[in-house]
Amino acid sequence: MYTPACSLATGTAIFLNWFSQLSDAARSYIRVRKFPTGFLYWHLTMARVVQKFGGTSVADVGRIKQAALRAKAEHDQGNGVVVVVSAMAGVTNNLVELVDQMGSLFDAREYDVVVSSGEQSNAGLMALAIQDLGIQARSWLGWQVPIETDEVHGKARITGINSGELEKRLAAGEIAVIPGFQGISPANRVTTLGRGGSDLTAVAIAGALNADRCDIYTDVDGIYTSDPRIVTKAHKLEKITYEEMLEMASLGSKVLQTRSVELAMNHKVRLQVRSTFVDDPGTFVVSEDEIVEQQVVSGISHSRDEAKITLLRVSDRPGVAAAIFGPLAESSVNVDMIVQNVSEDGDTTDLTFTVGTGDLDTAVNVLEKNRTTIGIGTILADPGVVKISVVGVGMRSHAGVAQKMFTTLADKGINIQVISTSEIKVSVLVAEEYTELAVRALHTAYGLDAE
Repeated sequence: MYTPACSLATGTAIFLNWFSQLSDAARSYIRVRKFPTGFLYWHLTMARVVQKFGGTSVADVGRIKQAALRAKAEHDQGNGVVVVVSAMAGVTNNLVELVDQMGSLFDAREYDVVVSSGEQSNAGLMALAIQDLGIQARSWLGWQVPIETDEVHGKARITGINSGELEKRLAAGEIAVIPGFQGISPANRVTTLGRGGSDLTAVAIAGALNADRCDIYTDVDGIYTSDPRIVTKAHKLEKITYEEMLEMASLGSKVLQTRSVELAMNHKVRLQVRSTFVDDPGTFVVSEDEIVEQQVVSGISHSRDEAKITLLRVSDRPGVAAAIFGPLAESSVNVDMIVQNVSEDGDTTDLTFTVGTGDLDTAVNVLEKNRTTIGIGTILADPGVVKISVVGVGMRSHAGVAQKMFTTLADKGINIQVISTSEIKVSVLVAEEYTELAVRALHTAYGLDAE
């Protein structure tokens, strides 16, 4: 739609007043143009929107129908809509249990066929729900799009998406419904993308279609400054940067899958995390330049999925670190925080690092097998720890962030066991019993408590 041409000064004043009252989502549709003669006009363009619905959002037929109304609302605005669905809550876990009952050793290719079926059935049900609302809709399985991946079954990486047919269907006004979490390998086998893979599917589709935004619908209404179940004064963020969200996702926040945030950042896909069950706007995950005034700290995260391993009296010689962490990597054990202390005699060293709790037994077994070769005196394992992190892009330009964290924890009598840092985060490892106390104290210390 076009407004009548008007003088530049008058038109700009009218436009800015009107534009300032719009939501972020609505602003993304506005395009402003200026004639060479100095007159201003603006017009409304329709968007392409990818909507992803998580397991709780499509947990039964009633909720699938409710989600279908979300798709219809976007379609009614004239927007091109693609819907990505997860399996019903709990279904994937049940399918994994069925595979496990077949035996301890299983063919990963058949595992992917089984566990991807939950998303497949939900895609068909969602397409039917949308059709029942009088809108053209069609489901497209990963191999039909196709969503091309490598051959790493169970945790495949997307290598390409042929969006040609989807483009045609969107142009014809049809809603495309795609099951998340799945793709097709070069050998024409079904692959899955790992836990949380439906987020990855949605972001990849949004990038391939150059979508205006990707809405992630879930059972929370946005990204909070901390876990509201622990910090009652936590508040929802209007915007957060890709970098901050990537750190928070990797540090324990379960709202978005880490790989999906990384992909969104690389392809500049504008994300919105919002609730399926309320109409309030969510939190936008955007480029740093979209946030006018950066907070020094945007959030406090914690991860209980941590276990500490300490190696005492390790031979202090060149190559010892490679001898320790090489076999762990070969066993697919991911190592996080690392601290090394050299002994007074200079002949031995103590080494402490963290792994995921699910990898603790594997890591200890690998180290025990290589203890003599490496030269390790004692191996200590401690699963009773938690990682607490402060995150914020404002740290780049503000000093004293780490010092405030250490002082706050000391004032509460909380001992810090391990420290690690990056450009926009500081993480510490503390005893698990202090989780709630540490998170609440830091949330207050950095001025994040809601008014």
